[in-house]
Amino acid sequence: MAALPEPDLVLSFEEARHVVETHAAGVRPHGKELVELLDAAGQILAEPVVADRNFPPFRRATRDGYALRAADLAHLPATLEVVGEIKAGASLVESAVRVGPGQAASIMTGAPAPEGADAIVMVEYTSREENRVSISKGVGSGDNVVPVGSEAKRGERLLEPGIRLDHAAIAVAASVGRSHLLVYSKPKVAVLSTGDELVEIEVPPGPNQIRNSNSYSLAAQIKEAGGEPALLPIARDESLRLRELIADGLESDLLLLTGGVSMGKYDLVEQVLAEFGAEFFFTGAGIQPGKPIVFGRIPAGGDGDATYFFGLPGNPVSTMVTFELFARPMLEALAGMTARKLVFLHARLKTDIKTKTGLKRFLPAVVSGEFDHAEVELARWEGSGDVASTARANAYIVIPPDRERIPAGEWVAVLPRS
Repeated sequence: MAALPEPDLVLSFEEARHVVETHAAGVRPHGKELVELLDAAGQILAEPVVADRNFPPFRRATRDGYALRAADLAHLPATLEVVGEIKAGASLVESAVRVGPGQAASIMTGAPAPEGADAIVMVEYTSREENRVSISKGVGSGDNVVPVGSEAKRGERLLEPGIRLDHAAIAVAASVGRSHLLVYSKPKVAVLSTGDELVEIEVPPGPNQIRNSNSYSLAAQIKEAGGEPALLPIARDESLRLRELIADGLESDLLLLTGGVSMGKYDLVEQVLAEFGAEFFFTGAGIQPGKPIVFGRIPAGGDGDATYFFGLPGNPVSTMVTFELFARPMLEALAGMTARKLVFLHARLKTDIKTKTGLKRFLPAVVSGEFDHAEVELARWEGSGDVASTARANAYIVIPPDRERIPAGEWVAVLPRS
């Protein structure tokens, strides 16, 4: 029988997270593809996007008002002669207005500032009669005018490879005329749920059975993180079939297993992985839910890459939490995304929390409040199998391992649900 991992491979949360991040830094994405701009939304950019001209290409007005010489407003109120009007998208003829001393030009937001003008006064501080405008507030040179190339110079990189293309990045690509973008191909992630108690979701469960929700929650999380899920059949608590399905899963870029990683007689996952020559980096983390989390890799034959795997606990909430904390950074690295650190937000606790010390806890919670008055409280939760409570939550409260009571009103760390 292959050697099982050492029993002391249980790390603190921070240690386990850093182990995953270290290994994620060494993987490389598999393949690139050219896609249409809108199809690129949510994917990882595989090429730089550069400015095709200066941005803005002209001195751009940022306010509706009057373009003028700031020095003409040294004494207020000031009355100036209106010599023209410039609108956004004006033709060369329309924008060929020149502002001299004692003159002003009516101008719209986004229009090119006329020659001779060095500032724009907002229309709210003006009063016009025919071709004369009275101005009640002064401006400094450069006010309300964006200089040529101040946002970006031609040839400057606007987007770097490794970013997820959100709506703002899509806008940048569109602004430089990119109708197609080169993105990294989505990594294929195999999902294998284990356990005799599981049945497929369309099958009526027996008195002691449950439907296989884990495969579907993981598939949704994989898609959110930029991967392509491949759901394998349920693996029963039997070594031969489990080995066959793990072999199938190792054809993917990443393998996620759920269940079978605790200390029970029929928890066979680690034993079967060891038969594949698996290298285990940890077999537990000091967290709740999700303490039995397993992380390792199986060497590849020939010139191929090793395949990383995570053994996630079988309770549904544990599965969701450990994916976010540990599997997500590895998947994002395989997708080509630039590494990012885990950042917690903070909110004021609405009601007391009492718990046990020893583990870092990530408990389902509800963040509420408006504007800068964020509050958070634990969701009513019956343990790591209570998926309905987690579905009602929108975050996890992060409780340090040395706190057994946190009073209401204290600021606590919060991990938003993706």
